[in-house]
Order: sequence, then structure tokens, then C-alpha cells
Amino acid sequence: MRLTLTQFVTLDGVSQGPGAPDEDTSDGFTRGGWFVPFLDERFVQLAAGWLAEADGLLFGRRTYQNFARDWPQMNDPADPFAARMNGLPKYVASHGLETAAWEPSTLLDGDVPAQVSALKERHGRELQIHGSATLAQSLLAAGLIDLVRLVVAPVVVGTGRRLFPEGGAPAGFRLIGSEPTPGGLAVSTYEAAGQPAFGTYAGPSDWTESGGG
Repeated sequence: MRLTLTQFVTLDGVSQGPGAPDEDTSDGFTRGGWFVPFLDERFVQLAAGWLAEADGLLFGRRTYQNFARDWPQMNDPADPFAARMNGLPKYVASHGLETAAWEPSTLLDGDVPAQVSALKERHGRELQIHGSATLAQSLLAAGLIDLVRLVVAPVVVGTGRRLFPEGGAPAGFRLIGSEPTPGGLAVSTYEAAGQPAFGTYAGPSDWTESGGG
């Protein structure tokens, strides 16, 4: 399976608490729910298509606990996500949880990157991370994430945890798809491309050779 990350971020890179004011108030964050005003039918279609590619879900502790509280209560057969979210195998990276009651769930403890690497060796399409920014950061640093679906909301919140914090591991990506939604979201898909490349701009010829002209 390939490991994919779907992450909602603001224009200033914040990934904390996109879905509700009380979703994640850690460190005194009071500006949650910033993603909701920009949701539209096209984004729902895109997200449902991504979830259809999943053969497993991977979570950090906080995201898992939030999802495990809410998703089992969603059983509307018309909901494009509920049956998939509730039925897929779920893997939880946590050193603190002792049980994971949202079935079917498996706790990953100890060397999480090694266990995730082993999961990737299994037959399947995608092992998907949704949210779980802290876990995503560690797996990006380990070079395990193959694809990033970044959904940028046109808002600056000014504070909160960022997906790519200062001092994070460098990584290169290749843009393989992008689409704006009617509600204003910018949806971009990036494929991992190893270490980032660096260079020195020498003039217009560099711009032309790189595809700019």
C-alpha cells in the first residue's frame, strides 16, 4: 500500500482544529472551525473519491479519539463517508492509549515508523492519514509518506500548530494535480520526490528550462 496524507491547512499553514471551535483547543487555540465556511459539494465529491481508494486508515491519538467519538454515531446510508470510515481497518499510533474501541482498530506502539513501513508492505491501495499532523510530521521525516493531498482554505488565523513547523525535516515533492473548488479551497496533490533540490538563479534561461516560459 502507498501511504497518503490528507491535510487541511490555512494560508498561514495552520492545521489545528479545522472542523469546529472545540475540536482541538490545546495550547489555548481558540480559532477552530476555520475550514467549515469553505466546504462545498465539489470538495465532498473529491474527498469521497479519495476515501474510496483507502484499504486502511492511520491516525494519531488525538484525531483517533475525536473520530471514534463522532463517526460511530453517523449511520445515514446517504452519507458518502460514514460506512467507509466505520468499516475500514484503523491503525492508531499511540504510546498512551490502552484500548481502541472503534472497530476494527489496531494499536501501534513502540517503533511506529517501523510498524507503518511493515503495513505499507501489505497488499492494497492506500493507507490513509487524515489530519493527525504530529504523526504526519514524524512519518514525513522518516520518508514514509508517498502522496500528500493538501487542501488550503483561504483564511489566515495567525496562531495554532502548523503542518510544517520550523525545524522540520526537508523533503521534496512533485505537483501532480490541482483544482480550486467553488467554495474557495485550493486542492493540490503532491507526490514525494526525495530530498529537495536547490539552485542559484542565473537568468531567464533558467526560468525557461524549468518550464516557466
